[in-house]
Amino acid sequence: MMVDKEKSRKDYDHLFRFLMVGDSTIGKSSLVRRFTDNEFSFDFVATIGIDFKIKTVELNGKKIKLQIWDTAGQERFHTITTSYYRGAMGIMLVYDITQEKTFDNIAKWLRNIQEHANEDVEKMLLGNKCDMDDKRMVSKERGESIARENGIKFMETSAKTNINVETAFMTLAEDILKKYPVSNNTQASTYVDPAQDRNKEKSKCC
Repeated sequence: MMVDKEKSRKDYDHLFRFLMVGDSTIGKSSLVRRFTDNEFSFDFVATIGIDFKIKTVELNGKKIKLQIWDTAGQERFHTITTSYYRGAMGIMLVYDITQEKTFDNIAKWLRNIQEHANEDVEKMLLGNKCDMDDKRMVSKERGESIARENGIKFMETSAKTNINVETAFMTLAEDILKKYPVSNNTQASTYVDPAQDRNKEKSKCC
């Protein structure tokens, strides 16, 4: 068993935990699916509580395992989802450029991060569904402005047409890697099995 454990630790140099936050129906799950599986579907199923995907990438000669937590945007799941903020190393705040309210609520999500996440967490703002420019309600300049005010990076993305999706995830991973340039097992040793963690959450809320 010790050999297997040691072998699994050598599968990657770093484990980075990402968190996707934002309102419902803005495409958080679609962005994750496009990045991890290169797939897109119009069949919409709302995330219940929290879901996750894992993808291993190579960056600057390092093998990085990305554990991407996809949170539900509904208020009723707030207690469950905020418990995951603390362990996140990178947080993507997402809004839908065709729904102005989702952009207005970015201020609320930023407050949640300030209240529940680590102080040094890397953040990125994504204006999703940029392929639907004919239905745009939020200008790119407004997205750039709020990102600039909060000192975070900004991109417009489209899960449907695969615009800036990989660039966004890899840029966030690269920003985190700058903080942890030396390979170590710190993140690996604190790995939490997502399925077990979610089962605990379910038992709490039932």
